[in-house]
Amino acid sequence: MIRKALLAPLWALQLATGAKSFLDNPLIGSQRLNRRGLHVARVRLADAICQWRRRRLASRVRSDWREAFDRDGFVAIPDIVPPAEFAALRAAVLGYEAPAREMRQGDAITRRMAIDPDMLRAIPALRRLLEREDIVALFHYVASYRITPLHYVQTIVSKIGGNEPDPQEVLHADSFHSSLKSWLFLNPVAVEDGPFTYVPGSHRFTPERMAWERARSLANPRAIDRLSARGSPRIGAPELEAMKLPPARSLEVAANTLVVADTVGFHARGPSLRSGERVELWSYARRNPFLPWLAGDPSSLPGIAERRVGLVWRVRDRLEKQIGQPWQPVGRRTPSEPG
Repeated sequence: MIRKALLAPLWALQLATGAKSFLDNPLIGSQRLNRRGLHVARVRLADAICQWRRRRLASRVRSDWREAFDRDGFVAIPDIVPPAEFAALRAAVLGYEAPAREMRQGDAITRRMAIDPDMLRAIPALRRLLEREDIVALFHYVASYRITPLHYVQTIVSKIGGNEPDPQEVLHADSFHSSLKSWLFLNPVAVEDGPFTYVPGSHRFTPERMAWERARSLANPRAIDRLSARGSPRIGAPELEAMKLPPARSLEVAANTLVVADTVGFHARGPSLRSGERVELWSYARRNPFLPWLAGDPSSLPGIAERRVGLVWRVRDRLEKQIGQPWQPVGRRTPSEPG
């Protein structure tokens, strides 16, 4: 009782943030409060503010990219790097050696290397790419903030053995509110390689989606799968049909394709049908969904933004016993080095 009394103010404050776990916050997970509309109210408010921010950012985005994103929840852009320049950029990234971290989920390993000041100095073309005005404007629009994403070189090593399935291969939403993820694929991705998969239009909070959000908020969080209970809901075909959504679309892409998506929509890594490695430039941005302004993120300042990944890793290393640290150091690697 004393612990609950001490934590109650924190739990209440978290309602005004992107906190999403129905397990860790008894207010977010309260069936009584959610019957009264708490979860639905948070979803509606976050979406309304997000759309307001996007309207203010829309004019800077290429119209064809914006229209594709507004329609589908993602945009796929082939030849994002001028083809005459792509081979050199790809070779420089794949050959770059730096400290790496890995996490295993099911039968897949994800390896990440921070795109940090050292990498940006060594590969000037990479800095130019990440600072391109058209790409930055698209990132801002999808994230709904003028925010600098976290940038990584990411390698997915699939079919490494084991009995547990890869949870990333199940259709899911990352949270109850919009956020940005992007992938610039350095190699072609065929259907056998587990391509990015998205349910077109599932980023919109239609009446059917809101009914589903309400129903899931009333479920006992201890009686459903752990990832859904922690706010990243998994979904199946019957639920998609009930929401009048189309089947998921797998994006088989050529190398040098950039995919940018709002991961409030239902997405997954397609099932890998063969072992192998997929290397991509991976970017991520998620901010408090209830802020009514566009900028003001101190972590996006030059000199800070490109150092954030290393800082986050070091903080989690120190607090591993308290908050966990799934990303374990594996020494210096190149992105294409076997795991």
